Amino acid sequence: MAELNDTDLRSLTAGSKRAWDGFVVAAAPLINAVVRRALASYRLGEDDVLDAAQDVFVRLCAQEMRLLKTYDPARAKLSTWLAVVARSAAIDHVRRRRQATEALEDAPESALAVEDKHVEKIVIPQGLLTERQTLILRLLYDEDRDVAEVATDLGVDAQTVRSTHHKALLRLREHFRIDSS
Repeated sequence: MAELNDTDLRSLTAGSKRAWDGFVVAAAPLINAVVRRALASYRLGEDDVLDAAQDVFVRLCAQEMRLLKTYDPARAKLSTWLAVVARSAAIDHVRRRRQATEALEDAPESALAVEDKHVEKIVIPQGLLTERQTLILRLLYDEDRDVAEVATDLGVDAQTVRSTHHKALLRLREHFRIDSS
């Protein structure tokens, strides 16, 4: 690891091919080990492990090495920081892989229909929520609008809508004694 921790970051982030090649040689064993360990419980093939490790290098050099430029030697050794980045990239790789999608036009129409007959409506006692909280919940859930739309319609900041929504849910959880964790 000494070689990795002695990497000339200035040359590396400046785009030196020689510095990058040396960095890849020094970092590859650590990145491969961390990725392999992070993905061990997912029972993925060797190709997936190698792809995830490659994703780490792509992430490091993307956008003119933006991520690599965020490394702060005062906070951690390069090897420690790189291990955190590698683990994060490996988990992201698995998440992307699991998000199998189907084109909307290929999905059967029955899969797209939402049936409300099985959805039980909650009766909220009068006075439990403020008028604003009730309005925001109605707009978000009954009218299926997003936060930005509600904020625009009410003439308030989107953060106000999110905050009011959160406070309303806290009141409802307390009232119905639902554990929020």
